Order: sequence, then structure tokens, then C-alpha cells
Amino acid sequence: MIDIELIRRNKDLVKQNIKNKFQDEKLSLVDEVEQLDVRVRELKKTGDELRMNRNQISGEIGTLMREGKKEEAENRKTRVVQINQQLETLEEEEAVMEKEIKEKMMMIPQIMDPSVPIGKDDSENVEIEKFGDPIIPDFEIPYHADIIERLNGLDKDSAGRTTGNGFYYLMGDMARLHSAILSYARDFMINKGFTYCVPPFMIRSDVVTGVMSFEEMDAMMYKIEGEDLFLIGTSEHSMIGRFQGQMVKEESLPITLTSYSPCFRKETGAHGIEERGLYRVHQFEKQEMVVLCKPNEAMEWYNKMWSYTVEFFRSLDVPVRTLECCSGDLANLKVKSCDVEAWSPRQQKYFEVGSCSTLGDAQARRLGIRTKGENGTYYVSTLNNTVVATPRGLIAVIENNYQKDGSIKIPKVLQSYMGGIEKIERK
Repeated sequence: MIDIELIRRNKDLVKQNIKNKFQDEKLSLVDEVEQLDVRVRELKKTGDELRMNRNQISGEIGTLMREGKKEEAENRKTRVVQINQQLETLEEEEAVMEKEIKEKMMMIPQIMDPSVPIGKDDSENVEIEKFGDPIIPDFEIPYHADIIERLNGLDKDSAGRTTGNGFYYLMGDMARLHSAILSYARDFMINKGFTYCVPPFMIRSDVVTGVMSFEEMDAMMYKIEGEDLFLIGTSEHSMIGRFQGQMVKEESLPITLTSYSPCFRKETGAHGIEERGLYRVHQFEKQEMVVLCKPNEAMEWYNKMWSYTVEFFRSLDVPVRTLECCSGDLANLKVKSCDVEAWSPRQQKYFEVGSCSTLGDAQARRLGIRTKGENGTYYVSTLNNTVVATPRGLIAVIENNYQKDGSIKIPKVLQSYMGGIEKIERK
């Protein structure tokens, strides 16, 4: 949510930002907010004048009573009652309008960083840099689900019976490799100086609307029937929500956290759920990184964070690239975002394994996360980034370490988490 001062001072900037995101249907919101804001300020001014008048009259009543002028005092009392009734009506109208302003403001996109490329959708995202040489082996690499099944590590049929499409059982060494990737990611981030955290896996609706847009919520979140609770789609949600309504000490910034959680997503829309594979599923696990910092430090942290994910995957012998999200692909709360994509030697193309975003003060403003510095109180900046989400991370490791004999070579950094096993082969 942007600062309403932007609309008051420079609504053309806000409108141009909307146009750059190809959301012209939202342009009218800016004018509507401006008109409502003018009316609210008029109501506040009138209310302040009425309160001053009431205070003055209340003072006169005491004087008149002491002077024995009871009739005049009673007239003043009648006027106070009338003012109170006027104030009640004004405050009710003000509350309705402020609620309407907030609802409209939450639909207006955050102001993007000037460096964000302009484009209509993800097909116009821009490659930034490649890390590691993509390898095309001289032998065929099977589909990842087939590889895992041949190694006795996947059972989607049983998951279909117990839970439904989009779920899975991982077993044996494959389940162990899956856990090893997450454990290594945890230690990788701890070694970067981040504090490890396991957050709640459910959050209330006020936290949900504080960390994401309504459109994202409807497409992603699972609601707990009969309770004001949602299953998290990423631990970022509960990690940022932890600071809701808090005045953070400026000397504690930056706050750098890394969190583990299972994640639950509807995955509604065009992408759908994979029938056989593990690329797009309803349930997965993730190691996340979250940073709260001063606004002038946000871009420095943004660049550090995505570089950590690149470093992580390169240590697993997985070639990756970074892809800048264009304006039309950028979620409404984000200032700037990039994806980290892993090389798929089977498909001979890259696929997304992580996403890094800086959100400015959008989440902090919605959730009321502030700090106090030399120049007064201000909202902190929030950032989030995927260290690794798996099974996607598992797929990347499997494909890039698949051997001609059907076995999987275990990257050296994972071997200690696998009890010293150097490869997975069919038993």
C-alpha cells in the first residue's frame, strides 16, 4: 500500500506506475481516493472546529452558572448537545470514507523501482546473468518422476487415494535427499549470519491481507473452515506477521531471519497441477530468508539475497540464471523482483526455483511495522527470498546429477547429511 501523500502530491506518478503495470482499469481508483481524501480532510477540519467551539461553550457554562445566569447556561448546554450530535454524524461518515479509502488504496500497486523493465507478462522478463555452464549430456535423462520411481522414492498413487491430486509420498533415499537439501539450506543461511526460525504454519486473515494482495490470497491460500486461520503459502507470511503493530528498535536493524516451513497452495489458474510430476503441487517445503531494514539499505540487501540463492545452487553443481521480472509480472506489493532459475538438462531450458523481492514499506505500512530514528518515526522496508523450495530443488539436483546408469550422484555438500552416501542407486 502506497503512502496517500503520493496521491496528494503527485498523482500523475501513481497513474503512470499503474499504466506501466498494464492495469489501466485501476486508474480511476487514484481519482476516487483523491476525492474521498479531500472530503475526509474537510470533515476533520469541521470536526476540529466543532470541538473547539464545544470546549469554548463548555467553559462559558461554568461561568454563567457561577453568575446565576441559569437560562443562558441551559441554552449553552443545548448547543453542546447539538454539537455532539453533529460530531457523531461527522465521525460516522469519516469512518465509512476512511474504510473506503483503505480498500481502494490496497488495490493501487506499489511504486516500482525505475530499473524494472516494462513488459506485459512473464514472457517479457529479462535475463540478467548465467552462473555455471549448462550441460547437455550425451545420454537421455528421463522425466524426474520416472527417475524417482525407479529408485523406489515416489508414490503418487497412494497420495491420490489418501489426499488427492497434487500430493505425494517421498520415500527412502529420495526422502532423505529431500530433507538433506533443506537441512543444508538451513545451515547455509545460518553461516551467512541469519537467525534460524520455525514459524507458525497458520496465520489470521489480518496478517494475510497485510502481506499479500487480495488476488494472490484468493488464488493461493487454503482457509481453515470455521476459524479465522489460513494455511501459509510461504513462511514469509508468518515471519513478517510476527512484527505486526510493533515499533522495532532502529539499532536492531537489519533483522535477518531464515525460516523453514511446509507451504500449502491451491495453485489455481492457468498453470494447474501436474498429474505425474512434482514441479507444481499443493504441498511443498521451503527454506526462506526475510529481512527488515532501513529503506536506504533495501537495495543492497536485495542484491545480497538473490546472490545467496545463486551461491547455494552452484554449491549443488546446479547451473542457474537470474531473470528480472518485468512490470506486468511484478506483484502489486513489490518494488522489484527477480527469479532464480535452475538448468534442466532434460528439457534443455531453465525453470524457476526461487524468487527474490523487495517490497519497500508496502507490507510494513499494512501491518504497522515502524521504527524511530533521528528524523522521527518511519516504516521499515521488508524483503524476502527463497533459499530453496523443494521438490523443485530436488528436481534440479536429480537432473543435474543424474548418471548414465540411472543413479544419482550426491553433491559433496550434501553427503554428510546423507550419512556419507555418495550416490543413490536402485537396490
